Amino acid sequence: MVGSLTAAEEGQLAQTIEMFEVITQSQPQDYQSLEILKEAYAKLGRDSDVVQTSKRIAHAYVLMGQLSSAILEYESVLQRHPDDTEAQNALNEIESKANRLTEAPEQSPSRLSQAGPAKLTGQSKASATGGRAAITETDDGRQMHIKLFVEGKVMNLTTFDACWPASEPTDPAGIADSFIQVVADKGFQPLEKSLRLLSDKARVGFLPLDKYDVDYELARKYPAELCRRWCILPFDRLSKSVLVATANPFNRRAIAELEALGQQRFLWYLAAPGDISRALKKAFR
Repeated sequence: MVGSLTAAEEGQLAQTIEMFEVITQSQPQDYQSLEILKEAYAKLGRDSDVVQTSKRIAHAYVLMGQLSSAILEYESVLQRHPDDTEAQNALNEIESKANRLTEAPEQSPSRLSQAGPAKLTGQSKASATGGRAAITETDDGRQMHIKLFVEGKVMNLTTFDACWPASEPTDPAGIADSFIQVVADKGFQPLEKSLRLLSDKARVGFLPLDKYDVDYELARKYPAELCRRWCILPFDRLSKSVLVATANPFNRRAIAELEALGQQRFLWYLAAPGDISRALKKAFR
């Protein structure tokens, strides 16, 4: 596989690996980023790294209680390497744990049925109504931000309302203002602390977009008005997945509008709003 790659493609994959290794070290349960890592390793023909990353994915599933997914991941390792004792032992332990859970229905429901990290998707309302997601004004992440910043004692509601972005952006390029940037600019909370808070609560990885080789041609395939209005940036593609940067991971309106454009898999990452804004200006000059 590696022999069919160009030098530029190998370089891009190497950068992807470097970046997502950093992300997954700080977010060990971020199985989506681990999947990206595994695919990049596979494209470079690094089989041992593929196997190790599969084990990390399986462990992430275990940490989230998704035992059935962990079993499937370990089984994929054993298909490649039937004598891998680490995978065999882990699989036996998980299967034993799964059996104990299913044998105790009087206790709390089996974690096998639990979902993993809250996925950034606008599909749930669509499936419930049989059509496109019903998008309301409350879907822009405001209520979750109130919970985090007002109930979290960062500021009172009056101050929050003064910081929440107006419907019309102040940026001359028409890029939406970011709440966490306004909060930082007004001195209520440093940007880095707000980013950590959002990353932890939304369970999405933080990506230093300023250090990433953004695929601007990919970004230009999406409506500039949509990207500017929500300050989001599709910045790379890996196989069938499109990676998207946002400073508001709770904005269901933005997620639903992007997903409505086509049947693609979007993987969302948190990024500093200033980095997203600069990249948008470069993409849509």
